[in-house]
Amino acid sequence: MLPKKTIQEILQQLVDQNTEKVKLAVTDMDGILRGKIMSFDKFRAVVENGFGFCDVVFGWDAGDQAYDNVSYTGWHSGYPDAKASVDVQTFRQIPWENDIPLFLADFRDVNADALPICPRSLLKNIRSRAAKAGYNCSFSQEFEWFNFINNTEQLYASKFSALQPMTQGMFGYSVLRASQNSEYFNSLFDGMNKFGVPLEGLHTETGPGVYEAAILYSDILEAADRAVLFKAGTKEIAHRHGFIASFMAKPNEQLPGCSGHVHQSLWTKDGKQNVFFDKKKSSGISSLMESYIAGQLYCLPHILPMFAPTVNSYKRLVEGAWAPTTITWAIDNRTTALRALPGSASSTRLETRVVGSDSNPYLAMAGCLAAGLFGIQQKMKLKIPATKGSGYQDKKNGILPANLWEASQAMKSSPVARELFGDAFVDHFTSTREWEWRQFSKKVTDWELQRYLEII
Repeated sequence: MLPKKTIQEILQQLVDQNTEKVKLAVTDMDGILRGKIMSFDKFRAVVENGFGFCDVVFGWDAGDQAYDNVSYTGWHSGYPDAKASVDVQTFRQIPWENDIPLFLADFRDVNADALPICPRSLLKNIRSRAAKAGYNCSFSQEFEWFNFINNTEQLYASKFSALQPMTQGMFGYSVLRASQNSEYFNSLFDGMNKFGVPLEGLHTETGPGVYEAAILYSDILEAADRAVLFKAGTKEIAHRHGFIASFMAKPNEQLPGCSGHVHQSLWTKDGKQNVFFDKKKSSGISSLMESYIAGQLYCLPHILPMFAPTVNSYKRLVEGAWAPTTITWAIDNRTTALRALPGSASSTRLETRVVGSDSNPYLAMAGCLAAGLFGIQQKMKLKIPATKGSGYQDKKNGILPANLWEASQAMKSSPVARELFGDAFVDHFTSTREWEWRQFSKKVTDWELQRYLEII
């Protein structure tokens, strides 16, 4: 990571660059980047003390439809401004937008404390909890996503039935397909590196027009920032090449879905020792890592909407589709919920495979870390044995909730979730997921028409 700069140093750099405008962005509950462009003079006036941003970003869904079941904001409050606080350490310049400066922000409440329902603020809180326990958190997220030909007008006219993949056929790890779209492929890799979102790898995945990218690991907050910016930036770069990049969990029932696996390890406070690694144990996994794994396995059914936040998420979590369905772990096994990857002192880590590409990275990483810390703090023993063979068949320790409603009710009623994240967040977040389920449940689908219209 680059050395941190002060507000004054960053402002002077922008003055020297003759900056006229700045882009500011926040994420909503779904992890969608929302923002505005502000004049540099205005930015200079608010950068230290914050600025007003309409609190509707926590009061509406992915389609800008206002929730009717949350207390934080709504028609009852008049949707006032919330106080957004600029994090100057997120400073980047967007290379595909003439290097316009970008800053991320999070929210404060009326007492200037972190807003409990703000996803980025929640992650900062969990990160502080880890720091107080003596740990540095090294995280990264990898994403799979579909690339479609950009035919937006036709998509809306056909009610999104006219999807055309960027390429045809099942071409996982294909050098050929990457070469055939090399301009887009290289724009992604090079553009992200210049954007401060360095990639470890980029390749095609199984499915027509599917790519996968692994983002370089970093401190957990920086890792989540990178993940959010990767998703938004990929959509922008794809558009410039005539494509639609979709991080939807399961666009096609006949194809594997899109994962957003989270890789994680804990280090000593000085950052010199990976506490997940133990060279004295044959497995290479430390007792502390075992407690971390045990905590995640225990908490998974209580916090699943943080990893699988949409109705569509649960269509990815099906047997035989490269996504887990059971409460399982194993060493280097891609059919289990948790994949332990012991190796060297620098590489030993845990991969949480439940997380979908449609997740909000702040919430996904907060869920992973909070659950793992819970296991450490409770001194949990890893009593669930490592799965041998298929994790889909290993159901003796339970299966994951089957849909968004079931998962949301489990989280809403869970004392564990409330202990980890607080009542304010759990109440607000689960209400937004209940809203999402209600919107889905009242719709008449093509499947229902084909199934029932004529024969019933």
